[in-house]
Amino acid sequence: MLIGIVYGMENTFPAALVDRINGMNVPDVRAEHVKVGAVRMAEPCRYRVIIDRISHDIPFYRAWVKNATLSGTKVINNPFWWSADDKFFNYALASKLGVAVPRTVILPHKSHPPGTTDRSMRNLEYPLNWDDVFRYIGFPAFLKPHSGGGWKSVYKVNSPEELFRAYDETGDLCMTLQQGIEFDQYFRCYVIGREKVHVMQYDPRQPHENRYVQNPPPVEPALYHRVVTDALTLCRALGYDLNTVEFAVQDNVPYAIDFLNPAPDADLQSVGAANFEWVVQAVAEMAIEEALKEPETPEYRWAAFLNGKSQTAKY
Repeated sequence: MLIGIVYGMENTFPAALVDRINGMNVPDVRAEHVKVGAVRMAEPCRYRVIIDRISHDIPFYRAWVKNATLSGTKVINNPFWWSADDKFFNYALASKLGVAVPRTVILPHKSHPPGTTDRSMRNLEYPLNWDDVFRYIGFPAFLKPHSGGGWKSVYKVNSPEELFRAYDETGDLCMTLQQGIEFDQYFRCYVIGREKVHVMQYDPRQPHENRYVQNPPPVEPALYHRVVTDALTLCRALGYDLNTVEFAVQDNVPYAIDFLNPAPDADLQSVGAANFEWVVQAVAEMAIEEALKEPETPEYRWAAFLNGKSQTAKY
């Protein structure tokens, strides 16, 4: 049973994961760094499990891992789901699930997307009712892409004037405007296999390499329990097997801020040794567990792949 790791520029996590899986000496289970060239359609995949760390950025890899699922390969994370996902939908879903989220609106593109003109936008309300938006969201607020990561193109705005200046810079990105949470605590949680949660105290106001809090103070038990419960609720609803969920805490309420991370940061230098050890071990155990499962005949329907199911349909 072969486990493959496909990745991009990151170094520490993929190598450590391959070494950890192989070092556990599970009979008939082995991990390796993926090598893939031109891929034939519907070609059987040699991997029982693929840990995908890069296809969110590289369409070739995304097509390959989706093709691999046709032969029953388990891909972590499910490329069918996160390809269809976006952060605005996530916020709306969270609110339906009873998880606290900041008030959020989605805004039209500031500039026309490539290949479109003003005639493509004839169904848009113009001008927008900005006063209504401001009453709903308030200030401070965050303007950020409806799908993206790495804190790219994220603006904190404190007034309509600051918002309009930032909005002018977003080009053809689709943006959300979200209520700013004036937090006194912030957590980033690894969620593995929709069962294991590792809560990390985090400060997004610090430089990237200093964001994971060293020697953090104890967390009040009821708050900790709610953070863990909400993180599991979100990942189980969204179908992510490897994700991070971020919470900003205001008035003892943890607001889910970000929980669409198909390849969450797991670099030793940024997350620190203790967090790194936890995620390497947890992902290794999950990958081995998936590899040991009996292969099933895929059900060749879109809904089955979207749901991560691989059993044969019964009619």
